[in-house]
Amino acid sequence: MINKKPDQAAQEHDPQDQDYCVETLDASVTPRGMLELLSQDEVSRLREAGRGELDDLFRRCALAVLNCGEETDDAAEVFERYPDFEIDIVQRTRGIRLEVRNAPVCAFVDGRMLNGVKDHLFAVLRDIVFISSKLYGSDQPDTQSASGIRNLVFHILRNAGLLHLRMTPRLVVCWGGHSIGAREYDYSKEVGYQLGLRGMDICTGCGPGAMKGPMKGAAVGHAKQRMRNGRYVGVTEPGIIAAESPNPIVNHLVVLPDIEKRLEAFLRMGHGIVVFPGGAGTLEEILFLLGVLSDERNDAIEMPLIFTGPAGSGAYFRRIDEFLVKTLGEDIRKHYRIIENDPIGVARQITKSIADVARNRRKTGDAYYYNWLLRIPLEMKRPFAVNHRSMAAVELRSDLPAAQLAINLRRVFSGIVAGNVKDEGIRMVREHGPFKIRGDRRIMQAIDKLLSGFIDDQRMKLPGKVYHPCYTIVTD
Repeated sequence: MINKKPDQAAQEHDPQDQDYCVETLDASVTPRGMLELLSQDEVSRLREAGRGELDDLFRRCALAVLNCGEETDDAAEVFERYPDFEIDIVQRTRGIRLEVRNAPVCAFVDGRMLNGVKDHLFAVLRDIVFISSKLYGSDQPDTQSASGIRNLVFHILRNAGLLHLRMTPRLVVCWGGHSIGAREYDYSKEVGYQLGLRGMDICTGCGPGAMKGPMKGAAVGHAKQRMRNGRYVGVTEPGIIAAESPNPIVNHLVVLPDIEKRLEAFLRMGHGIVVFPGGAGTLEEILFLLGVLSDERNDAIEMPLIFTGPAGSGAYFRRIDEFLVKTLGEDIRKHYRIIENDPIGVARQITKSIADVARNRRKTGDAYYYNWLLRIPLEMKRPFAVNHRSMAAVELRSDLPAAQLAINLRRVFSGIVAGNVKDEGIRMVREHGPFKIRGDRRIMQAIDKLLSGFIDDQRMKLPGKVYHPCYTIVTD
């Protein structure tokens, strides 16, 4: 049954358009895959977990997955548009069923939920509710030590079916912005196509823009090579998925508990990383990786990193390079390579480098499917709670070691991402004003110059939306 209700947000923006309605559907759906076969005790505990403090989180993430027909970067906008959306976990003799009411109609075709959307919906259930229901033992996971967090990330990825014992290294992590123009999107798609022709799989943050382009291109490359087992892995977390719904090409979705574990998952699973132009979120990812690679304990680890974009993107990456050198020093350049307007060159280079990764893993005895030997400092693993006090307290001093400064810079950009797209961060800024970022003049000038460039290039919000900075810069 199709339900129709007035779109209040649309009416507020255009009072004359009183006929505009949001269409919704009700549905009853059953899982495919690992959640198909559950005992009655497991289902009971699963429902109990879904009723507790996770209930609202599950509802919000489920709505984001179902809202697959719209590109938005404002979680609050989605929640306001579908205030009557409900989802319940129902116990039945043969397992579980999800009862969905007032869901976005874009998730359906001829009244039936799209299979890809259904898979994403149950992936959310699996990762947010199932893991938290303690079905794998009564002990709380260790989230206080570096090894404990590393094991927890492994457990979540394995439970999602993403780790394959005998699969050779071929997973390319692609980072880049959700707010990019057609030229940059087409370029990311062409790079993905060249990677797909060479048998590479793609892993991204699962959203639109430079997260969707490489997957779309790789899917065509895989089809031309008659590869039927291509993997398009989407790695997200609750605060991000609500603002960036998984794109329809993702065939393996995993939701990590927080941004830090999401970033660790990229590094543990991936065999090489390609970065396309992006905004604050892309720089957060770059800083996390460079902070890890700057740790001398990782000197023997192979982790190829390429920055690339279409003709004319050189200015963008020169700004990134200038920022990284000014803040972290000249030595940081040894960890990345910039290739402009050369999709074939990028694909050839990353394929060659991943062959080196395979040799390195064999030599060191590390697993192909999970980079156990990579050392990630505990301070980078611990969740950074974004608020006005924590943002103002981040130390940005020139006398800090490069590895520590990278950690602190990553936190700053994580806060900016929260203020830009995450519902909680947007509310904080709306109620208490912009976050204050404080530090040495040289560092603050570098941050200001970089962020101003992002704003000028419209990389902080989707095209057509006015960006109001969620931050102010204060110089000590």
